Amino acid sequence: MYDIVCSLVIYKNDKKQLLDAIDSFLNTDLKVKLVLIDNSPTKDLENIKIDPRVEYISNPLNPGYGSSHNIGIRKYSQKTDFHLVLNPDIYYSKGVIEDLISFMNSDKSIGLLMPKILYPNGEIQYLAKLIPSPFVFFSRRFLPFEAIKKKISDKFELRFSNYDKVMEVPYLSGCFMLFRTEVLEQINGFDENIFMHMEDLDITRRCSSAGFKTIFYPHQIVYHDHLYKSFLTIANLKMYFKSAFYYYNKWGWIYDRNRILINKKTIKKIKQ
Repeated sequence: MYDIVCSLVIYKNDKKQLLDAIDSFLNTDLKVKLVLIDNSPTKDLENIKIDPRVEYISNPLNPGYGSSHNIGIRKYSQKTDFHLVLNPDIYYSKGVIEDLISFMNSDKSIGLLMPKILYPNGEIQYLAKLIPSPFVFFSRRFLPFEAIKKKISDKFELRFSNYDKVMEVPYLSGCFMLFRTEVLEQINGFDENIFMHMEDLDITRRCSSAGFKTIFYPHQIVYHDHLYKSFLTIANLKMYFKSAFYYYNKWGWIYDRNRILINKKTIKKIKQ
């Protein structure tokens, strides 16, 4: 058995940045396994890290972000109690994973946990969020009125909470998701109908629907060296819309009673 298994989906990544993510995960005294699922058309990254704890899987057909993580999740689901879904642009210090696991072990009802995430310059990334209505989702990207957009985003991103306390949150970012493996088995991992975008929202909701807490934990920090580039190409924009339409067809467009109730409950609990 491993203390924790991590899946890391890569695609033509910058080698230095990728190594920072790999080394962060491997810098531990825990018994770990790192699964690199490479969706690149070539195997240029195959030997990025020679370490017996690292397994490389070439996956050039590139079925999508969630589908690729499912490869690692399913392969090791019987060999660990915890599975980390990690982005290749994340890095952090030794001891982070140990503390996160310890906190989850203190409450068996926690199914998914995300730490505080910062930009490399120390600014907070507001990635603990409410469930977005279609209006909130699209207006944050395309509304031309900055003042209105900011007001919408501030509430959606729970900025009033100051991100300084443990919170049960209905939408956690896919850049760093620490799951209890039991949960992933129950919900069958990521929805493979979503190629990219919205898969983190969908899986957070399904985790919660299965009866597990989805927790933001601010007492450990990871760094996300992220520049948002998803709208630089027409292809990515189309993918964004396709995922959004799939998600709202699945969970509900205008009427999503659970969304309304969950968001109200989340805000009320945080303000207590």
